[in-house]
Amino acid sequence: MSWRYRASKRPLLRALAAVVLVIVLVLGGVVIWLDQQFEEPGVPRVASIAGELGASSVLAVLAHPDDEISVTGLLLRASSRDGATVRSITATRGENGTPLPQVSRIEDLGTVREAELLKNGYAIGLTAQDVWDYRDGGLADADFDVYVERLMARMREWQPELVVTFWPESGFSYHPDHRTAGRAATEAVRRLRAENPDTAPRAIAYILAPRRMMQRFGGETGQLIVDSQPAPTHVMPAEGVAKIRAWRIHASQSDYVRHAYGFPAWFVHSLYDKEHYHVVEF
Repeated sequence: MSWRYRASKRPLLRALAAVVLVIVLVLGGVVIWLDQQFEEPGVPRVASIAGELGASSVLAVLAHPDDEISVTGLLLRASSRDGATVRSITATRGENGTPLPQVSRIEDLGTVREAELLKNGYAIGLTAQDVWDYRDGGLADADFDVYVERLMARMREWQPELVVTFWPESGFSYHPDHRTAGRAATEAVRRLRAENPDTAPRAIAYILAPRRMMQRFGGETGQLIVDSQPAPTHVMPAEGVAKIRAWRIHASQSDYVRHAYGFPAWFVHSLYDKEHYHVVEF
């Protein structure tokens, strides 16, 4: 190749390099902007909610298999970092959910999702997991007082100091099962504290949806969620690697994030790398 030919290509290479640089800068700016949609400026950041509260026993009250993914950071750090005993109660087996993808016969979906839940719970350090038999999608139609009494019985036995659940009015995603689980957990704690405050839970941590993201990309439901939930009091790391692993474990739901948000789980959890909580102490 002659010197003159090499010289003639230099302007083209410089132009291509400039184009690549612009693309990289634009994409980087978009990623930074997306990351900011998951931020809560001014909210105290803590390494662990359980550690911050000094809770040695934690109970998550949830509605469906895979709900535990939303609170993975709190549960995993309570177990591995703080040495707390961590347990969960999931009200349904998720039998009426939508398989994404379908990995079993539809009639076996509840069995499959329960197994996925138990496996992931073990992976994040849960000591015990109850999976109850309320109808998936029908928790709001169940006898509320019976549900509350069942929760109270488990709380008397396990004596959690911290209960983790959904905010009753927003349910993180506005799912009626989530809202019912949050309302029942709150009522169970209220009744137990009236019964014996010395052995009752002394705090509830409500998982909240990221407000900016919901407002910008959640449509009417997203705005309803934001309007229905309180401001966060704490932000903590979300343990994104464990959440990505969890979606692999929940094989019947592994495409849920892509289906719901248009991006793979690894990308979403790279940006959504914190959990927002409203903590109520008694």
